[in-house]
Amino acid sequence: MSKVKKNVYDILRGGFLTDESSFKNWRILIFVVILLLVMIYSSHSADAKVVRISQLNKEIRELRAEDIDTSTRLMRMKLESNIRDKVKQKGLSPAKTPPRKIKVTYNKE
Repeated sequence: MSKVKKNVYDILRGGFLTDESSFKNWRILIFVVILLLVMIYSSHSADAKVVRISQLNKEIRELRAEDIDTSTRLMRMKLESNIRDKVKQKGLSPAKTPPRKIKVTYNKE
């Protein structure tokens, strides 16, 4: 068996974990596993943040629509014709004569 085939066979069989210098291999393997776990955790965390951002964007769109609807209703309520109708129901009517200015003068004596 050639040296390359023997090394590949040794790796597939797991011989690098049972050798005399396997402690060094175990440390590297544990380090790689920890790095993989951190990578998986960070990707799941990023996915959760993307989902949360999309939910917040949807909520923002709904709140903007509600704000526009509310401001439209308020503008309609502020119209002079609507105010006249509501005041007319209470028995009030617009003044027949226009308002006059009252001037106050002070005499320094």
